[in-house]
Amino acid sequence: MTLRTGHVGLNVTDLDRSLAFYRDVLGFGVLGEGKSGGEGGDGERRYAFLGPLSGDGLPVLTLWQQAGGAYEGGLAGLHHLALEAESVERVREYETALRAYGVTFAHDGLVAHGEGSASGGIFFHDPDGTRLEIFAASGAEDAPAPHASAPTCGFF
Repeated sequence: MTLRTGHVGLNVTDLDRSLAFYRDVLGFGVLGEGKSGGEGGDGERRYAFLGPLSGDGLPVLTLWQQAGGAYEGGLAGLHHLALEAESVERVREYETALRAYGVTFAHDGLVAHGEGSASGGIFFHDPDGTRLEIFAASGAEDAPAPHASAPTCGFF
């Protein structure tokens, strides 16, 4: 058996803020929410399972309200989360929605994954600073590549 990614869990500082971003801007459905007592039962810990509302109903992303601060890209762990869209046109639609939301991008719009690459996407951060990418496997042939000697998704 070959392993595959089941879902990705992200620690967040404010579940309501993160839900608004992932649900309202990126279009994830909320499959379920819950809460439990914190360490020693003295606090409330909330979480949400996100994914497509149609299909198998399995979570793609889980948000855990348990972070005490923003994402730190200089520490070991998650580098970035890449989400695949069906087309470059769809990536551009996400870019428009993200700009309207006020997101800051790591590169100026759609970029290729490398010099001459057909794949490419947009690179940005969620409300807690987690690095995100939305890409398409083809259609970015004419987009610039920000780094000539390294994959675009490597350093941002």
